[in-house]
Amino acid sequence: MVFKKKREWHCLSGQPITDMDKQVMYWENKGKLVPTRDLIKTPEQIEGIRRSGVINTEVLDEVAKNIHEGMNTLEIDKICYDYCVSHGGTPACLNYEGYPKSVCTSINEVVCHGIPKEEDVLKEGDIINVDFTTILDGYYADASRMFIIGKTTPEKEQLVRVAKECLEIGAEAAKPYCFVGDIGHAIQKHAEKYHYGVVRDLCGHGVGLKFHEEPEVLHFGHHGTGMLIVPGMVFTIEPMINMGTWQVFIDADDKYGWEVITGDEKPSAQWERHFLMTEHGVEILSVMI
Repeated sequence: MVFKKKREWHCLSGQPITDMDKQVMYWENKGKLVPTRDLIKTPEQIEGIRRSGVINTEVLDEVAKNIHEGMNTLEIDKICYDYCVSHGGTPACLNYEGYPKSVCTSINEVVCHGIPKEEDVLKEGDIINVDFTTILDGYYADASRMFIIGKTTPEKEQLVRVAKECLEIGAEAAKPYCFVGDIGHAIQKHAEKYHYGVVRDLCGHGVGLKFHEEPEVLHFGHHGTGMLIVPGMVFTIEPMINMGTWQVFIDADDKYGWEVITGDEKPSAQWERHFLMTEHGVEILSVMI
């Protein structure tokens, strides 16, 4: 007996087949991974995600206005929480799968998910990633920025710059009906020009109706691999770029099991935006300074 593989893509009942239907079904018939229709956001949902993105951007703007040498990361958490809640939002990180704070503050060799603490005081030369996700009226927006505290080394400055370039190059590679692997390939190629490691254990993701949705957006890989990206999908690109090895580990001193450290304890940098794929390319739903 021959079993047919379940189809992921379904045309709308009673509606004519669209160009999108034809494109997706073509690639599905070729054996490629394609989205389910529920990953395609409606205009109403897109507008809700966009509104959430405005608050999320303003939260990070507030951090940019106030971050300075000598402050601790618990103070950053308070800035983010207070601004988000006072503007009608909810911090998505707070109590998410046991995460105890509202924002992730990852300093130097901490790749991501750094937990704000009173004892983590920012020093001259530190680089820090501040990653915040807002829920507004049930819609999620997710972004992060790097900050350099005072004057740092040329090596750290370059790392922060190249990490931002990796995000921008990944966004340029994201075209209607491209594959996730096209984005990852472009990012990896640029990072490795500098002999940097691209973290492989963590990735970008779909976002909007939930904190983490499909697809997984890997920041390394090959053209034509991973899920097909079609207009109406919303997803993050957030490459984590390490000065040394791409390998990482969970900090044994973190009782919550969240903080990710570079394998060689060299610095790491990350910028993140969330994007809407349109018929003409990506639209940025979170502004980055």
